[in-house]
Amino acid sequence: MNKRKGTFGTAALNTPFVVWSAIFIIVPLIFVIYYSFFDQDSGVFTLDHVKYFFGNPSVLKSFGQSVWLSVASTLISLLIAYPFAYFLSKKRPASQRVQMVLVMAPMWMNMVVRTYSWATILEKNGLLNNILESMGLGKINIIGTSGAVILGMVYNYLPYMILPIYTSMSKIGTPLLEAAEDLGCNSFQKLTRVIMPLSLSGVVSGIIMVFVPSISTFYISQAMSDRKILLIGDIIESQITGMWSTGGLNRGAAMSFVLMVIILICTFIMNKYADSDEGGMMI
Repeated sequence: MNKRKGTFGTAALNTPFVVWSAIFIIVPLIFVIYYSFFDQDSGVFTLDHVKYFFGNPSVLKSFGQSVWLSVASTLISLLIAYPFAYFLSKKRPASQRVQMVLVMAPMWMNMVVRTYSWATILEKNGLLNNILESMGLGKINIIGTSGAVILGMVYNYLPYMILPIYTSMSKIGTPLLEAAEDLGCNSFQKLTRVIMPLSLSGVVSGIIMVFVPSISTFYISQAMSDRKILLIGDIIESQITGMWSTGGLNRGAAMSFVLMVIILICTFIMNKYADSDEGGMMI
């Protein structure tokens, strides 16, 4: 009887999650797949919308640009987050809590507001150029460049890189490092032979958590490049919102589906290098 009650209680607790997943994940995914392979007017099966992704040079160019900007922002985030997470994990618990709050505080603000604030600071007559001009230096043009888009991605997604790396590093106990010292490891060897292998799962999680939203973003590129840089997310957004009556819904859904498949493949490959017990697995 108790076992049956436990099973019923577990099912009751899982019901909200199942309903949430069905409504906000499974059902939208079904619509994306349907509109990717079936015409929105006639309902006839077709591969033309998927072929549009691979057969349109402008789409492939935007996709390639999205990939390299996402990879660049992910690598920069990793270079910043890894040493920060390492030194943070060595702080006292009280200091760690305060600094983690400071890291996550910007995430309490809407991403649109954060990105628009940076665009305002970096624009031609923005705060940065006003400061440079007051110092007798010339103005610099940042808005409208790839660097500005990368800056926006790094700023918005850096906490997603710091958190999993910090979590994995905080699990590395001091006795383990002391044992490495007793076995003759110097500081560099402790880093390369103990800390880096044990924190690999956090690194993989951070890479996935930064790369996935970076490659599919559209507002960051619009705000930070003044719409001069067109990423794949921008094309999907313009197809669905601006070309609905001319098949834009089908093309946008097909591009979203192809992008999702590519991201899933990359995610599964990255997960091969992560230990599921350490929290590296994302799927």
